[in-house]
Amino acid sequence: MQIVIDPGSATPPYEQVRLRIAELAAGGQLAAGQKLPPVRVLAAELGLAANTVARAYRELELAGLVETRGRLGTVVTARAAGTSAQAQKAAAAYAERVKALGVPPETALALVRAALEL
Repeated sequence: MQIVIDPGSATPPYEQVRLRIAELAAGGQLAAGQKLPPVRVLAAELGLAANTVARAYRELELAGLVETRGRLGTVVTARAAGTSAQAQKAAAAYAERVKALGVPPETALALVRAALEL
């Protein structure tokens, strides 16, 4: 993930991070479900305080562009990645159905991959 912070910009660093992540997701470089780097890791890479990156992630979450899953990390939402509402609903319906059938997640994903390769 390429993010460059311009220290001379009038735009605050957290906003630069937020805008760039949103841009990458909308452009397809970050896919729905893709995990973002942990706050501290990204902060270290960018030379920013962890609170700065945490604020960017919070702003993205408030906008519905990322979702924080506790210890599992922060992931890009389908909404941010430009996935259609119809595709999101189809995926949710499939997930609900395979859970009801007791199909393990790895198997459910393998079935989808196989079906898409037909």
